Amino acid sequence: MAEIIQERIEDRLPELQQLERIGLFSRAEIKAIIKKASDLEYRIQRRTLFKEDFINYVQYEINLLELIQRRRVRIGYSFKKDEIENSIVHRVQGVFRRASAKWKDDVQLWLSYVVFCKKWATKVQLSKVFSAMLAIHSNKPALWIMAAKWEMEDRLSSESARQLFLRALRFHPECPKLYQEYFRMELMHAEKLRKEKQEFEKAKMDVGNLEYAEEILMGELARIIYKNSVNIIKSAEFHVSLLSIAQLFDFAKDLQREIYDDLQALHTDDPLTWDYVARRELEIESQPGEEPPTTKQTKVAEVGRREERCCAVYEEAVKTLRTEAMCKCYINFCMERFAKKTSSRHLREKRLERTMVAFRKAHDLKLLSEFQYKQWSELLLHHDFLTEALEVAGAGMELFRGSVTMWQVKLQVLIASKSPDVAMLFEEAFVHLKPQICLPLWISWAEWSEGAKSQEDTEAVFKKAVLAVTGGDSVTLKDKYLDWAYRSGGYKKARAVFKSLQESRPFSVDFFRKMIQFEKEQESCKMANLREYYERALREFGSVDSDLWMDYIKEELNHPLGRPEHCGQIYWRAMKMLQGESAELFVAKHAVHQAGQL
Repeated sequence: MAEIIQERIEDRLPELQQLERIGLFSRAEIKAIIKKASDLEYRIQRRTLFKEDFINYVQYEINLLELIQRRRVRIGYSFKKDEIENSIVHRVQGVFRRASAKWKDDVQLWLSYVVFCKKWATKVQLSKVFSAMLAIHSNKPALWIMAAKWEMEDRLSSESARQLFLRALRFHPECPKLYQEYFRMELMHAEKLRKEKQEFEKAKMDVGNLEYAEEILMGELARIIYKNSVNIIKSAEFHVSLLSIAQLFDFAKDLQREIYDDLQALHTDDPLTWDYVARRELEIESQPGEEPPTTKQTKVAEVGRREERCCAVYEEAVKTLRTEAMCKCYINFCMERFAKKTSSRHLREKRLERTMVAFRKAHDLKLLSEFQYKQWSELLLHHDFLTEALEVAGAGMELFRGSVTMWQVKLQVLIASKSPDVAMLFEEAFVHLKPQICLPLWISWAEWSEGAKSQEDTEAVFKKAVLAVTGGDSVTLKDKYLDWAYRSGGYKKARAVFKSLQESRPFSVDFFRKMIQFEKEQESCKMANLREYYERALREFGSVDSDLWMDYIKEELNHPLGRPEHCGQIYWRAMKMLQGESAELFVAKHAVHQAGQL
């Protein structure tokens, strides 16, 4: 092995000598390169090979290439590239070839090879890399697309790209993405030929044997791909995706019309078709041939007319296709248009009216989802239609009685309308809902009670909640209970709540930190109380939270009644309890703190 390494180092000598001779590197730097190269060569020549060693080798050589480039720019020397850079590039390619042969299944390694070749190697070499990669990873459509795009965009070879797509489709005959990109490529090719022809005609050049078939220029190849693909992939979404691609090319108007007509004929029972047809009305002028609107009023009127046409299509769609998905498309469109900003009050009111009509129609057909009832209720509530909001929230709650969201919406409306039945509805909700999903309702009840009821009533709600909510959900509730106690009754009340909950596990670290902070905010901050809170917190979180231990030590050091002599004992307790990274982090923080004290 030593002979192989020595031979490879000697192969480097001509390029290293050139680097020193032209002044890009000093003799000391050349020696350092040889030393590092020897180590890297040893690692990739030993019997047991590791992928990381090959990656490190390649990364070092790339860094060297970039450094050479920067130094060339600095001294303004651009010669001897064949002897220097090309030699390094060939060596890196050899390493990549060995690595990709050893770890064939590593796609990331192949992609790194491709990236390297794109930047440093020739186009012919990259074609070979793509061929080798695709021979192994023919089951990955994304790699075929990448190779074809490179052939089309970088090598400007439409024929090579076409061949790659055709080969890919033999492996993946039902892959939508492959058809989409192949379709796009043929349209790009047609556009490129059209531009070439225009340039030749403008320059009045004799194009000789060059022939531009009219069918090709009009995108006939793309049309063939479209026809074949929709026979295989019978999906409205795929159909729309091809139409969206075709619309990027102005010369393909006939193809666009054909795809659009086929979409309507083949997928009349798909909501996506109706949604696309309706939204298309936004792009069509009301009266073709007329001057486009110029004043603000005419523009608003034109937008209003287009939206009316869209809604007319949606109305027809809902009559034809009575499904929840179709109603969802209609409502989403209306909500999107309503969310758009406009200075026209009339247009804003019309949009709100259309949105309400869409919701009402879906409700009458019993095709509204839980989320849409929530949307509708909140929209009505936002515009102060309290009676209607109450009616809608009630209808949604009756349909989805097991949904905590719908109960929340109904309660939200009752609270906004200052109804006397709020507390009664909260009680009713807990009868119908499973206890494990009621946390949001308990929190809502406590928050409402704090603003509308007495302190005793609010505490009664919190006490009921603490008994009803168990497990991880109770952590949030206890934190809120403690916050409320401090807000409403000060430190004395908060301490009483803390005492009542201190054995009701589980807790959060914040539960204890809040009490520590409340204690510190008092005029007579008692160190005995702080110790109690820290000790209780460490009982729960001492094995994982290094910050708690550090804060406890700092408290003993900085508090007027602290006992600095206890810090050593706290430190050793921490070292016993903390595990792994937490212990290492604690030691590091403690060392930094001690250095700061000095």
